[in-house]
Amino acid sequence: MHTLHVDSPPRPTALRTAVRTALVLGLCSAVLLLLVAAAWQPLISVDDDISRTTHRWAVADPDITQVCRILTDWVWDPVTMRLLVGVVAVWLVWRHAAWWTAGWLIVTSAVGTLIQQGLKAWVGRARPDWPDPVDSAHYAAYPSGHALTATVVFGLLLWLLHRHGVDRVVWRTALAVAVVSVAGVGLTRIWLGVHWPSDVLGGWLLGALLVTLAIAAQLRWRP
Repeated sequence: MHTLHVDSPPRPTALRTAVRTALVLGLCSAVLLLLVAAAWQPLISVDDDISRTTHRWAVADPDITQVCRILTDWVWDPVTMRLLVGVVAVWLVWRHAAWWTAGWLIVTSAVGTLIQQGLKAWVGRARPDWPDPVDSAHYAAYPSGHALTATVVFGLLLWLLHRHGVDRVVWRTALAVAVVSVAGVGLTRIWLGVHWPSDVLGGWLLGALLVTLAIAAQLRWRP
């Protein structure tokens, strides 16, 4: 088993890769945001077609719908994700005195929350409206807070595991859990009819952008 090293030196190559990735993600996020804000008709049509289809499935299969509600309301809920960040931050400080990394983790998670709430207020996109809803949600639709929060939390935790070194079995297990969770939380939001598909895509893109910027910041400025 590998030892956690909290003071590994930054790598210039990794920093350049993070910056380039952030530029691509930032461009994609900006384009999608503009299309959503402008109510671009082709995007609206695709959103509507997918949402109507998944809503019919959700109404026709209440068992799967109930499982989706449990997963999205408890397992992958943003509050659960933030609690996970808090637990990891406390562990970093308690076991390794890694104050910088713990603070980096908490601040990045908090910034993600502020970004998604700010964009929701600015875009003001209405959520899907069904005569026979299977679930409900509050606030504006874009971007999906569930998708953004899960992407940020699992992305940061995967980066810490990768950077500091863990057993191969642990890494593969963590990667599988992260992929299933990030993809799953987005799909459950669409299945339950509380988000348009582009809301979820926007959450994924913005979450990945924030993770990449946080990685670049850590590589550049970490003591």
